[in-house]
Amino acid sequence: MNILKVAALQSEVFMDKQKTLEHINRLFEDKAVCDADLVTLPEFFNCPLKPDLFQGMAEPEQCETWQLCSRLAKENGVYLSAGSIPVLDDDGRIFNTAYVFDRSGNQIAKYAKIHMFDINVPDGQYFMESDTITPGNNVVTFDTEYGKMGLCICYDMRFPEIHRLMALDNVIVTIVPAAFNMTTGPAHWEILFRCRAHENGLFYIGTSPARDEGGPYVSWANTIITGPWGDIIAKADDKATILLANLDLDHQKKIRQAMPILTHRRNDVYTLERG
Repeated sequence: MNILKVAALQSEVFMDKQKTLEHINRLFEDKAVCDADLVTLPEFFNCPLKPDLFQGMAEPEQCETWQLCSRLAKENGVYLSAGSIPVLDDDGRIFNTAYVFDRSGNQIAKYAKIHMFDINVPDGQYFMESDTITPGNNVVTFDTEYGKMGLCICYDMRFPEIHRLMALDNVIVTIVPAAFNMTTGPAHWEILFRCRAHENGLFYIGTSPARDEGGPYVSWANTIITGPWGDIIAKADDKATILLANLDLDHQKKIRQAMPILTHRRNDVYTLERG
């Protein structure tokens, strides 16, 4: 049986970055985390999700948070999806950036969030990510000993185009650091993860920060892992926790064979006729 052991860390985020990084470091003292094959962290896991904090807390490439994640991956012999962090480039632009490290601590993937979360929901959430974050321009997949995996961040879940591209590139697992809020989370979090998993026939791991009612941004939390049948394999509540799951990759292949959605696509007719 081809099993991928996952530990999704629904971690806490503090105003003090050092306190947050110490918290992440302590989580890796848990045997369940060390025994995993793949460990995942949330979106903006080292910085509160508050735009006016990004400039002061963003890091250049391969700085403190990057170094910590590389070390944790190497010391524990795990693949580490290092959530996402605000990264500052040489021109002063900030990108919402996700890194992945292999078991030796080498960076094997880097993804800058493509779709900006600019919304104004009546009687709900107002948030303009593009005021401080520059969007990326590349869809990213990467190879592991288990097969190919994909990356996206939070709001990217609402755009099926990039998910189909990754599925057609033979991705078996898509990793999604995310932080839905208290308006969009109850309405769309579970629906999106179950739908994307089923329509592409693969596993999704959505890792969120824990909920902090007194923080500058209140996350829905509910870290989730969904399977190729559109089923929920594991789901957290709102509190800080380590969500564990064993992903049966042979089962994923069987589901794709039983319901071959990708091969049933009709590209010959996917054109609108007007008139």
